[in-house]
Amino acid sequence: MTTWTDHTADRPISLTAPSGIDRAAHHRLDEAWLAAAWSHPTTRCFVVSGGQVLIDETPDGRTELVMTPSFEAPLTEAHRYFLGIDEEGVSYFALQKDSLPGRIDQSARPAGLREAGLLLSPRDAGLMVHAVGLENWQRTHRFCSRCGERTVIAAAGHIRRCQACGAEHYPRTDPAVIMAVTDEEDRILLGRQVHWPEGRFSTLAGFVEPGESIEQAVRREVCEEVGVTVGPVEYVASQPWPFPSSLMLGFMARATSTEIDVDGDEIHEARWFSREELHAAFESGEVLPPYGISIAARLIEMWYGKPLPTRGFV
Repeated sequence: MTTWTDHTADRPISLTAPSGIDRAAHHRLDEAWLAAAWSHPTTRCFVVSGGQVLIDETPDGRTELVMTPSFEAPLTEAHRYFLGIDEEGVSYFALQKDSLPGRIDQSARPAGLREAGLLLSPRDAGLMVHAVGLENWQRTHRFCSRCGERTVIAAAGHIRRCQACGAEHYPRTDPAVIMAVTDEEDRILLGRQVHWPEGRFSTLAGFVEPGESIEQAVRREVCEEVGVTVGPVEYVASQPWPFPSSLMLGFMARATSTEIDVDGDEIHEARWFSREELHAAFESGEVLPPYGISIAARLIEMWYGKPLPTRGFV
């Protein structure tokens, strides 16, 4: 495997810009330090519920997470997650609740990561992706996979412990490969999943299986989904993708065959596009681009040579 260097696009991949937050994992087991940090007047927190947070627009047109001082936060002891410290020493926590709190000013609104990730600053987006990932894991891993007993939260939200058998469970991150496949004519292969709307095309993707390298996963997924064989594989970049618990590993891959045979289970349709054909399909509305927050959009742009259209899409 080689590493791809993008010489054409200068736009960062969403959710990957440096956040300026030190996760300070060494504090997660220090209950005295956590209690002091929580009670500090500069500490800020926000609520996460069902993958959503409250966001608000500032007078100067920016979008921010709605955060409050910890002393104004809704009560929750068990579901309070330490996210880290910024360069000025401010500590940040997320609070998992069954619903988002109401706002007196009525200007804030709930938003999921697909919308908010494109609007928030790197700091706020980094805090949100961390919180959403923890919440997803916490909601679905309340019982021990070894003995079946209920587990308890530890390490400021980053461990669940079983008090019956002593097992410790850590947040899940499932590696998934996502690849822009091109052929000898420098066409790109895009597919449409069975549950996507008509015209929505994107790169192929799939999960890494046990005992498999990421290069093998790229080749297997492309062959399984569309019947195309792949040779060289070049790593591009990764992207956290807590929907609910993935890490997307992005690649450029070169096909050694071009005949398409879709599996019909995951992929309903797949096509090869030249740059001219894809541009014309975008212009006519025949093809809808992938969501802008996804690394898929950046992989296509690296081949396309310019930003994808964004009319009505996020």
